[in-house]
Amino acid sequence: MIPHRSDHSATISALRNASPYIRLYKGKIFVVKAGGAVFGDPALTRALMEQISILHHLGVRVVMVHGGGPQLTQVTEALGVPTRMVQGRRVTDERSIDATSMVLNGLINTRILAICRELNIDAVGLSGVDAGLVRAHRRAPVRMAGEAELVDFGFVGDIDTIGINVISKHLESGLMPVISPLSADDSGTLLNINADTVAAALGAALGAEKLILCTAAPGILERVEDPTSIVSYTDLAGLKRMRDEGRIIDGMLPKAKAIEDAIRGGVRRVHVISYRADDSILAEVFTNEGTGTLIVADVNALSAAEQHGAA
Repeated sequence: MIPHRSDHSATISALRNASPYIRLYKGKIFVVKAGGAVFGDPALTRALMEQISILHHLGVRVVMVHGGGPQLTQVTEALGVPTRMVQGRRVTDERSIDATSMVLNGLINTRILAICRELNIDAVGLSGVDAGLVRAHRRAPVRMAGEAELVDFGFVGDIDTIGINVISKHLESGLMPVISPLSADDSGTLLNINADTVAAALGAALGAEKLILCTAAPGILERVEDPTSIVSYTDLAGLKRMRDEGRIIDGMLPKAKAIEDAIRGGVRRVHVISYRADDSILAEVFTNEGTGTLIVADVNALSAAEQHGAA
């Protein structure tokens, strides 16, 4: 008796539909940034890394940047150091910069590398301190809208230059860099930098095809209070309009700035997706419909198919 064979048509159809994207993106650089919240959930972490593994094994040259905000908050509060956020950006004082290094360069980065080993990804951990990857200076006190006094962000850095040699060498060797956003100034003082900002700067410096921001939100929302009001696609003008109208707030503010910097720096497409949605990265990359929000320089450059449901 010949055993029954299951119907593989759905799998074959999916491969056929994805094959143009696979050919298009093989050898291209994707910068994928994931916030620290995802790494507090083992199941979500594994699902995210499995998708990145598929990209890597299909020949996409992935550069991963990670945050660690929730874990850092836990550690600093355990040390009796209160957390202060100003318009989505963390104030880092002298007592918390060492904890920042321990959490970002130690706990989170090492956990990611351990999962990479399990998934057979040849990955290497880096931070902005390594080989002059991210050169920065300490941010001077600044006046922020809605704040009565100048805001001193403490040991927080603003990026001066990106040195891509160390990343390029790893990519040429078939390695996937996993990067912590911690950096230092020229005197060796450690500086904390927003991970979205680092990811955008790396994407621009590397000439990345895509910057993918994995967040808790399903994408950029038309109405903040309505998680179903996902903006399928927009451009820099639309992003500015949403910010001016107060529809981009809190933690999405630094993301919006990073998106603008990435696109103006030469990144072709930026995607904001949810790490909570099933296979969100793969759906965003290998289908027209996608799952989150696509941001480009000008929506008029999108094809008709893309404007009717692409990401």
